[in-house]
Amino acid sequence: MGRERTNSVAGGELLVELRRDGSVPLHQQLEGGIRDRIRQGLLRADVVLPSTRALAADLGLSRGVVVEAYQQLVAEGYLVSRTGGYTQVAPAAARPAESLGTTAQAAPPRIDFKYSRPDVSQFPRAAWLRSIRKVLNETPHLSFAYLDGRGADELRIALADYLNRVRGTCATPENMLICNGFAQGSRLLLQVLAATGFRRLAVEDPSDNELRDVAIAAGLDVVGVPVLESGVDVDALARSGADVVLVTAAHQFPTGAVTSAETRAALVAWAAERDALIVEDDYDAEYRYDREPIGAMQGLAPERVVYAGTASKTLAPGLRLGWLILPSHLVGPMSAAKVSDDRGSPVLDQLTFADFVARGEFDRHLRRMRPRYRVLRDTLVSRLAERVPELRPVGVSAGLHVMTWLPPNLSEAAVTQAARERGLGIYGLRPYWVENAGPEGLVFGYGGLTEKAVVEGIELLAETVASLRSTD
Repeated sequence: MGRERTNSVAGGELLVELRRDGSVPLHQQLEGGIRDRIRQGLLRADVVLPSTRALAADLGLSRGVVVEAYQQLVAEGYLVSRTGGYTQVAPAAARPAESLGTTAQAAPPRIDFKYSRPDVSQFPRAAWLRSIRKVLNETPHLSFAYLDGRGADELRIALADYLNRVRGTCATPENMLICNGFAQGSRLLLQVLAATGFRRLAVEDPSDNELRDVAIAAGLDVVGVPVLESGVDVDALARSGADVVLVTAAHQFPTGAVTSAETRAALVAWAAERDALIVEDDYDAEYRYDREPIGAMQGLAPERVVYAGTASKTLAPGLRLGWLILPSHLVGPMSAAKVSDDRGSPVLDQLTFADFVARGEFDRHLRRMRPRYRVLRDTLVSRLAERVPELRPVGVSAGLHVMTWLPPNLSEAAVTQAARERGLGIYGLRPYWVENAGPEGLVFGYGGLTEKAVVEGIELLAETVASLRSTD
């Protein structure tokens, strides 16, 4: 069906409004429209404009009208014609980026111990490319249509096999759901739980703070439960009135505590007695250095535990690949919630990751990364002991971060601020307390750093602490 002509026509490749019943010639209207968009900063430097033939066809004009408009704008210096027959916005005419109302951003720290940053420079590009090529060459056309809300069969099969083998889960492809990282999976889960009658979420105290606002927005109360050396305090959990609890059992964030076998059994018993649910965030269990692997809690009670995993720490957070293993009664509601939210995660990424896992490339990548991260961990711990011995790290046996408690005569605010003035990003523990009432400490993420940066960073921290001591 042809497009109906009106007095105001928008070009699909270049939005320009033309008044066909006006007194201004069309080529001048086109000139003015392009000129105004360049002046407003809406067409940036070096943006390629449509060809005269394509724009003329799209706007229903003769090609000569578009040619005349382009030539005039070239003459005025707004456009430049390039070899090969294409036209671009002239850099000299484009509005400077700083004049577009953008706010100045503070310079990032030169050395940054921010948590949750893996070494993305080690992303296995060659192996990933092989999987992409295989998927593009061999995947049936219908696989690129709309998916089941749970995600691509191939990825759910590959991940179920991997997690059952490596993490001791009890997963089947039917009870798995693929999501855009833990962020989306947890948000959808909390919304579904609130809609089905759950009322109070217990979180470890301290713990990652991002999920609390999501839980409150979903209509859940949030309560903190203390973390002991053996994991979450189950007695305090029982007194909290919670009917769902979020735990990081394999490597508690941020303390690094490992949930003991006794605490795991007590958690499962609590869930059974209260008809409650455990959400197990297995965010970095693949990285362990000084201890034997500990299986996922989900394998102990598949109908009482939601298992959450992600490729963000193991491959790259930008992939936005996450997965949930769900109790059977949640599969339907969660699948419907996923479809309603975004119609499913990108299928090409899912199929590529499925092949990557099935061919053993995921295992090979993890075997390659563990010693790299262990060297960084060892360097961080040894430099802290040598240069800032009053900061004693805990939770060092696994993961991509360590935590230190602060002595009473050092405050988080003072240390982090003074460090930032030296170009060092150091982060306090206070935001992770549910009530902001716990002792002060520092959290060091080291995954995205080099050995040299770790050494230099701890040297800057030592200078920072020394300067604060001297002013006492």
